[in-house]
Amino acid sequence: MKKLLLLLPIIFLTCHAFGQKFGYVDTEYILNQMPEYKEAQGEIDQLAQSWQGEIREMYRTIEGLYDEYKAQEVLLTNEMKQEKLAAIKDKEEEAKAYNNKVFGAEGLYFLKKKELIKPSMEKVYEAVEKVAKDKKLQIVFDKAGDLVMIYTNPVHDYTDYVLEELGLGDPNDVIK
Repeated sequence: MKKLLLLLPIIFLTCHAFGQKFGYVDTEYILNQMPEYKEAQGEIDQLAQSWQGEIREMYRTIEGLYDEYKAQEVLLTNEMKQEKLAAIKDKEEEAKAYNNKVFGAEGLYFLKKKELIKPSMEKVYEAVEKVAKDKKLQIVFDKAGDLVMIYTNPVHDYTDYVLEELGLGDPNDVIK
């Protein structure tokens, strides 16, 4: 990230020196204007809630087993206690593994989100490419990404042109 920040002034000076044009777009804003993205996001949210409910239920079951163990603890032999605690621990490990499988770095949630949002992202990137070619831009930054823009001159904002390219509005009609 530091290297990128150090390179930005050089990129801007190079662009200025050679008369190259640059601009930026806000892909987050664009995506939120797309009905198919909103639909995909809704589906992802429903799946996430469903999976969270399953995981909560697993932990409620574990709590029930632990409460049952506590209630019976005085009546159990040491061997029975160890067996019950081992069963509870197994259920906890199972719940953690399922949570990782669903919400981990390469989990089901991540994969489903990637699958559902990819078509919208591809449309946006194609529209950005077309706008960049039409406006003769050499560099297009994404305002929504990790790149920190302390100041942006609206003259260089091509978000509305991308929206127009996607058929989601006229650049003169869109108000942010």
